[in-house]
Amino acid sequence: MSHLLKDLACTTHQVTRQLAPIPCALLLALCPLSSIAANIEITSPDKHISITVRDDNLKPEYQVYYQGKSVIDASALGLAFQTLGELQAGFKLVDSKTSTHKSTWEQPWGEKQWMLDHHHSLTTTFSNGTYQYNIEFRAFNDGIGFRYHFPKQAQLSELNITQELTTFTIPQPEAAQAWWIPARGWNRYEYLYQKTQVSDIDRVHTPFTLKLNNGIHLSIHEAALTDYAAMTLDQRRSGVLRADLTPWSDGIKVKTHAGFSSPWRTVQIAPDAKGLLNSSLILNLNEPNKLGDVSWVEPGIYAGIWWGMHIGENTWGSGDKHGATTSETKRYMDFAAASGFIGVLVEGWNLGWDGSWFHNGDVFSFTQAYDDFDIKAVADYGKTLGVRLIGHHETSGSVTNYRKQMDAAYDLYEKHGVTQIKTGYVADGGDIKRVDEQGITRHEWHDGQFMVNEYLYSIEQAAKRKISINTHEPVKDTGLRRTYPNWISREGARGQEFNAWGTPPNNPSHTPTLAFTRMLSGPMDFTPGIFDLAPEGLDAVNRVQTTLMKQLALYVVLYSPIQMAADLPRNYAKYPDAFQFIKDVPTDWKTSIALQGEVGEYVIFARQERDGASHGKDWYVGAITDDSKRTLTIALDFLDNNTRYQAQIYRDGPDANWQSNPYDYIIETRNVTNADKIELPLATSGGAAIRFKAL
Repeated sequence: MSHLLKDLACTTHQVTRQLAPIPCALLLALCPLSSIAANIEITSPDKHISITVRDDNLKPEYQVYYQGKSVIDASALGLAFQTLGELQAGFKLVDSKTSTHKSTWEQPWGEKQWMLDHHHSLTTTFSNGTYQYNIEFRAFNDGIGFRYHFPKQAQLSELNITQELTTFTIPQPEAAQAWWIPARGWNRYEYLYQKTQVSDIDRVHTPFTLKLNNGIHLSIHEAALTDYAAMTLDQRRSGVLRADLTPWSDGIKVKTHAGFSSPWRTVQIAPDAKGLLNSSLILNLNEPNKLGDVSWVEPGIYAGIWWGMHIGENTWGSGDKHGATTSETKRYMDFAAASGFIGVLVEGWNLGWDGSWFHNGDVFSFTQAYDDFDIKAVADYGKTLGVRLIGHHETSGSVTNYRKQMDAAYDLYEKHGVTQIKTGYVADGGDIKRVDEQGITRHEWHDGQFMVNEYLYSIEQAAKRKISINTHEPVKDTGLRRTYPNWISREGARGQEFNAWGTPPNNPSHTPTLAFTRMLSGPMDFTPGIFDLAPEGLDAVNRVQTTLMKQLALYVVLYSPIQMAADLPRNYAKYPDAFQFIKDVPTDWKTSIALQGEVGEYVIFARQERDGASHGKDWYVGAITDDSKRTLTIALDFLDNNTRYQAQIYRDGPDANWQSNPYDYIIETRNVTNADKIELPLATSGGAAIRFKAL
């Protein structure tokens, strides 16, 4: 649709025009800047979504519609600087241009191999006669994005942003439901999600998912977060959510210079919950791959010396229960090789874990091992089995200490053939320790500008050595895996470990909520696959609140190109028939389709294997539910035409429930085609996992 510049008026001139924008210089000559009022509209390619940009309230505003209904009411735009003040009031729309883009691009790994990028773009210029800035809008069929460009001008150089003035105004907030976690808290992103009316939230992290009273679903987030502070949302008046940037320790939000661009502010839009899951908006708003050939990035399932520490069977620190020993690593490598897994994660091998490791960030060594761990011996042993050592670095939030050792630490891993590293930044929110150029200790947020840059620095340094990074205690995902495909996964929410020691542990609705919230931003290393669901008994507080079959289904539902078989090897030996699914399920997909779902209640995903033994023919399905027992019927019309499949179905048994009988399950097979349907009875906090093996 061509954009329309309407009601462009001044006291001595009346101008109405379509299609080509009026050049800025001509427009300023025609009318005094203060007397211009303009509305511009662009639509998505399918015309279901439209964005209106205007300045007729004497400041820049935008509004978003879906199928003619306002989903973001009139909302503010603008920035505030330490020296320039607020660039909002008195800024007029003085120029605009539109374009259309349609292309496909290939992910080197991902939930889909081929991505369609089809959008209409509008770039606007706002000015008060002294300063100007641009706002670029893009309308896709699955949502919208916009970002600020502040060009070089008027001899401006260094700039400090004190506030971003962007707002998202939600219609009828007292009737809209929201699923959210608090922002700027001590536990970073690791909270159980709350479900409330939008009017009842305070400051929240994104992705922020909501359901309007007309059933339309939205998720507000951001894309391509680099060299900028992360955006949280702070509710001002009811329903008015202001972009609240995470500050530096000195209170400045963003330290930048003229010529900068902000991250994209995004709103994913769908008529129902499952529509959000099928969105590719965040990835499409990121820059293409900057690393070139990344065939060395290896998706797959790994084992780990990890769960034993969380349940108290082993320790990270040295001593009789030390988990990261040469002999124990070799034993895990034998298990991984027999199971067809790509590697073994080893936590606790390096000096610094003794004592209160949470506070040991300044004493960690990332090159010196404990005496009972020989990195060369285990790496060489793994090579004989076709299993790689997966590295681990815990910083305990002392990032200056980590930065000083990073080159040597990554060189050591490269020397021994380590191609993946799990990094950790365990520290309370706001307690990241950096030492500045004057030797003064500062404390920063995990999602402030300093750490946004620090995380990316580790990614870039790792890429030089063909190493992939799986970040724990990260900044939230904003799609940078497209630009840096070695950023292979991350945490950024409550993971499996909370079931070992968290109080309360993850509840039955946690993972069906993650699918519609955290997972909208990108892959998560949740670490599924616990088979001993209650090491201290079914009545214990700290236990896994799922059935065994739900653990299997999580490998399909919660996407990550790397997945851990998280439990101890001996626990998988108790249920070899169920363990077969973990050995079979891939982690790299040709395509992915959300079939059904409601936020926090249930979700069904279908994914087709990209490569592997089936050469991209096999399909997998995962279905999970909250604490409600339910029966779901799925049509198999996503399967390939003219192909027969053996459906290998892993599902809850008739007496299964997560509290008292989580191990009751049935494994059955039947032959199907895409004309068939399958009925899946799910127990309370249950699940089902299916492999459709092409015949």
